[in-house]
Amino acid sequence: MRREPLYSRSGRPRQAPLAEPEPAAAAPRRERAWRRFKPQRSWWFAGLLLIALGLGINAAMKPPPRVLTQADIDAAVKHTLQKTTLPSPATKAYEAIRPSVVRVRGIGRDEKADPASSTGTGVVVVESGLILTSLHVVQGADQVKVTFADGLESDAQIVSVQPQNDLAVLQAKTLPDDLIPATLRGTGDLLPGDTVVAVGFPFSIGPSVSSGVVSGLRRAYHAPDGKTMLTNLIQFDAAANPGSSGGPLVNADGEVIGIVTGILNPNEQRVFIGIGFAVPIESAASALGLPPY
Repeated sequence: MRREPLYSRSGRPRQAPLAEPEPAAAAPRRERAWRRFKPQRSWWFAGLLLIALGLGINAAMKPPPRVLTQADIDAAVKHTLQKTTLPSPATKAYEAIRPSVVRVRGIGRDEKADPASSTGTGVVVVESGLILTSLHVVQGADQVKVTFADGLESDAQIVSVQPQNDLAVLQAKTLPDDLIPATLRGTGDLLPGDTVVAVGFPFSIGPSVSSGVVSGLRRAYHAPDGKTMLTNLIQFDAAANPGSSGGPLVNADGEVIGIVTGILNPNEQRVFIGIGFAVPIESAASALGLPPY
C-alpha cells in the first residue's frame, strides 16, 4: 500500500517559493483613452482640413463686391422718396418757428377803433422774454397782453419803439418754463422767388400759417397810420390779413427774416389781395439794440 508523504517537523527553515513576477502597472487612464481615440483624432483633423479648404475655394471663386456708383445712390434715394412722405417746406418752417410765436392784444383802446386792429402777432427773439411786434398793434393801448405757444397769458410792457419802421419791443412779465426764442437770419442773400412763410393771428384766428415767395425787395409803403412812409421793405405774397401784423416772416428753415407790417389795400377793404410787406430783420434788430445781421 502506498503511504502518504510525511512532513518534517524539524526547525530547519523552509525555503520560500520563488515569487512570481508582478504584473506590469496599468497605463494611466488618460493615456489609454488617448490611444483608444487616436484613429478618430486623425479623422477629425482631416475633416477640419477639408472644411477649411472648401471655404477657401468658395471665397476664391466668389466675385468681389461691386463698388457703388452715383447711379446706385440716386436710385436708392429715388426709391426712398417714392416710399416716404416728407413734410412740406412750409410745415418744416412752421414747426421751427411755432414755439416762438405769440398772440398780442392791445387793451383799453378807443371803443370806436376796429377790434381787429387791437389784435396782432409777435415773436420771441430773446430768452428773457423780449418780443418783437408792429407798433400799430399796441400803440395807444392802456394794457398789453401776450399769449405764448403753450397757452400761458402774461402782461407785457412796451420797452422801446421805432416808428420809422413800425416796430415795438415788448417785455413779458411772466414767462413759460421752456421759452424758445426764434432764430434770426439776415436778408443779405435773400432773392425774389425765395420761399417764405408767414405765421400769425389773422382776424384773431390762429396761429395760422401761409406760404409764398419773396415778390420783391427794397419796397416802400405807407404805414397803417397813413402818414409814415416805410422803406426798404420785403414784398411777399404769403397770405396776410389784419391780425397778422407783427408776426414773423421766415425762410424755409424757420429763421426770421422780417416782421410783417402791413398789406396793400387799394380798395380800403383791409383784405389780402396778394401783396404783403415785412420790415427786414436788420431793422428789427436795431430796435432791440442788437448788432445788424
